[in-house]
Amino acid sequence: MILDQIRRRRGRAMALAAGILVAATGFTLLTATASTSQATTVGTVRKNARSAYDVLVRPPDAQTDVERQSGLVAPNFLSGTFGGITMDQYRRIRGMGGVDVAAPVANIGYLMVASTVTVDVSRFLDSKASRQILRISPTLTSGLGSYRTSDEYVYLTRSPLTSATESDDLFESDTLEKGALDKSTRRYQLKGKYDVCFYFNWDKTGRTDFNTTLPLKPNIIAEDLMDRSPFDPDLSSRMNCQSGQDKATVNVPVSYPVLLSAVDPVAEDRLVGLGGTITSGRMLTEQDKPWKVSSAKSVHGQHDSYIPALLSNSPLTTGTLDATVERLDVGDPAQLPSKLGNPTADVFVRSLHGTTVGSTRVDLSKGYRKALNEDSFDTGAYWTVGPVTYRRTSDGELAAQPQPPQKAGLWINTNLQPFPGVPEENHQGTQYRKVTSHAATDCVGLGTCQNVDYGRLPNPFVRLVGRYDTARLPGFSPLSDTPLETYQAPQVTGADAATRTKLHGKPLQPDRNLGGYVSPPPTMLTTMDSITALTKSRRVPGLQDKAPVSAIRIRVAGVTGVDPASRARVNAVAGKIRAAYPRLQVDVTVGSSPAPQTVALASAQVTERWVAKGVALRILRAVDTKSAVLFVLVLVVCALFLGQAALASVRSRRTEIGTLRCLGWSGGEVLRLILGELAMIGLAAGAAGAVLAYVLGRVLGQPEAGAKSLLVLPVALVLATAAGLIPAWLATRLGPMEAVRPPVTAARRARPVRSVAAMAALNLLRVRGRTLLGAAGLALGVAAFTVLLALTLAFRGEVAGSLLGSAVVAQARSADYLSVALSLLLGAAGAVDVLVISQRERAADLAVLRATGWTNRELAKLTLYEGVGLALLGGLSGATAGLAGVLALGRGVLHGHLFTITGSALLAALAATALVVAALAVPIRGLSRIAPAHLLAAD
Repeated sequence: MILDQIRRRRGRAMALAAGILVAATGFTLLTATASTSQATTVGTVRKNARSAYDVLVRPPDAQTDVERQSGLVAPNFLSGTFGGITMDQYRRIRGMGGVDVAAPVANIGYLMVASTVTVDVSRFLDSKASRQILRISPTLTSGLGSYRTSDEYVYLTRSPLTSATESDDLFESDTLEKGALDKSTRRYQLKGKYDVCFYFNWDKTGRTDFNTTLPLKPNIIAEDLMDRSPFDPDLSSRMNCQSGQDKATVNVPVSYPVLLSAVDPVAEDRLVGLGGTITSGRMLTEQDKPWKVSSAKSVHGQHDSYIPALLSNSPLTTGTLDATVERLDVGDPAQLPSKLGNPTADVFVRSLHGTTVGSTRVDLSKGYRKALNEDSFDTGAYWTVGPVTYRRTSDGELAAQPQPPQKAGLWINTNLQPFPGVPEENHQGTQYRKVTSHAATDCVGLGTCQNVDYGRLPNPFVRLVGRYDTARLPGFSPLSDTPLETYQAPQVTGADAATRTKLHGKPLQPDRNLGGYVSPPPTMLTTMDSITALTKSRRVPGLQDKAPVSAIRIRVAGVTGVDPASRARVNAVAGKIRAAYPRLQVDVTVGSSPAPQTVALASAQVTERWVAKGVALRILRAVDTKSAVLFVLVLVVCALFLGQAALASVRSRRTEIGTLRCLGWSGGEVLRLILGELAMIGLAAGAAGAVLAYVLGRVLGQPEAGAKSLLVLPVALVLATAAGLIPAWLATRLGPMEAVRPPVTAARRARPVRSVAAMAALNLLRVRGRTLLGAAGLALGVAAFTVLLALTLAFRGEVAGSLLGSAVVAQARSADYLSVALSLLLGAAGAVDVLVISQRERAADLAVLRATGWTNRELAKLTLYEGVGLALLGGLSGATAGLAGVLALGRGVLHGHLFTITGSALLAALAATALVVAALAVPIRGLSRIAPAHLLAAD
């Protein structure tokens, strides 16, 4: 009987089988795709969630407003943190249970290292001149700025330059030259020769000899520069005096800021592998402590103290010197030694007219390696800087707040003399950080300090034990390589075309401006035991005396990723620290990821990699939520689609069921007939669906879809049987006469119908059950489409903004689109299925209309209007229901996407309507084949 029914009603069976095939295959593919996407996402997160450390401890009030509001940490923030955690706090945290490594960083301050950059100017010389002077006018280009620096000079003579010493052995010079005798300058001769470099380089004031009218002769007493500003470029102007022919160089004075930080060598090596970066010398050890030398070995006084240090091979600051070279008109070359060897040398040289003969360029970093010796590092003063202050602009972007210009007093030492060679960026560049000077005591080499410096310590000297190269650090995944590391220079690039042009397409690197936006990371490392020797040697006590540690980076024992057990271990350690020290800032950094941000500077827009904390955990929570909702929605869409198709199939057989009941069939027999027919159709559709799912799984690159294709058969059987239970049960509840009676609502009052559209509307109202059934499938598809789209956008909004989140979104994109598209297609297919069956059910009605004179065109319009009305009812209802469902999930899902989701829901309703209209082409074409007499006789 069942096989006969299927054979006799092949069209209906094939339509139902097609519905089961689509539903079962779609459900299997969607769940497999979602499962694969979830597994891929979780795998990506777990693989890239671990960086160098799991917990970061910072001083109180270390959080900025931006961090409190959005959970974003500025890159390389440690360069703006100097102290705040005591050594006792560090030792207690280090000893807490669960702590594997606790690596402290104590930023001491920036030392200024003096050196020179050599510029070869040989090609600009006059090969015929016996004596000549070249003027070099350099312009420093660093980052986003260009700065005019002091003029430098080279004096080249073909006569030999010799050495001599004063009779009292108080002055010695090696730039003496015999020249034409001038009676007015005879006093300044040394053994009959003029010192052609001393006055220009070391005495530009024209001081008198013991308040007499006679200017000072060359001497070892330093020039008093108390009245000169440290920003005066003339202080760095030098003359290079050389003897030779066709070969000359200029040594341009250059200073480099070097950030000195104290670390625990053992902990640092275990945390980031610092020991593997040593390029020369050796690694710092626990035995490296400050030491003193006896007066017999002291070179600076009675008792010299030293601290051990590692130095980076790279200065981590960049810049380029572009110099214009002029050949000066010196007049009579024979008079040059006399004019340079007297106190008017500076005025004379600067007044000379020059002719430009060319230009040259040199990399500023070339002078750094020339300075890498113990005597290059003076701890007589160091400087600390504060963090950058940010504000949110009206469009939500970050803007760095400029600071007032640096005051000249920052660069005055304890003897009230200006520091030589202050980098030009510090007084010409834009300031974003507050700079503080820490002058040393004035008792170096004395062992103890008295008078104003009583109770303090003499400032120590630096003894290098080795060099390291940060490029040798092992690094971590680029998706979780948080710029919270100690050794990374910030990655800052131009955010717009204008900024990229200013930067010549290169990243914005740190310059020598201590108050600049991009601050260099530590360049010199010492031991924790050396902190006191540095902080206690400052004349004015500061925070670093009591709490020198700037941050503690902690790796927790037993942590392997972001699994629940690892998260519990990390949270336990963080909780212990918070309980012990409530005022310290404790952050869980496991699962953090770089989050590029656009920052507005004074004259540029830049993009830099800030850190979004807890990205991995947010991703895991979001993907779990999305996957669960997706699974439920797909299951509901497929189940209701099949239920709709089965119900429509049963409704189309009302007359047949009524006839069987009239012939004596019981309700149970009818139930078994219908369920048996659905089961056989489900088996056939499941077998076809298994093959189809396997092929589609391979094509879509979903390995789990191919493996799960075997599940299509049982899924199809279960779905078909379950979907037919309610329609079959309803069929058994029908009485024989009720079953054969047409399913039309009873008429209440006759109303005239004057158009085809009105007739279509009336038909939809007459058979409300069928209308609602057809609209329900479409409404369900559009509603599912709306909810899935909202969840997809919310998921991306939840995890986007970081590199790890962007990678996850990219991997999940195909699964999201497939889920959204198939949900809409399933809903539209259900509506089309109902319309096709309804069209067959109403064949007799259409035949009556044909018999009463309706044309094929009018019948086609009637069918089309009914389909459009039903589709619009279902589509708009689905869009409304979908938006209501999204609101029920929480307003946060719609945040920022209200217009997109609403517009997409309406477009989905229109698209579904277009699908329904296109599907009606088949039944409309069949209207011309209606035989009224045959159908009416059969009815």
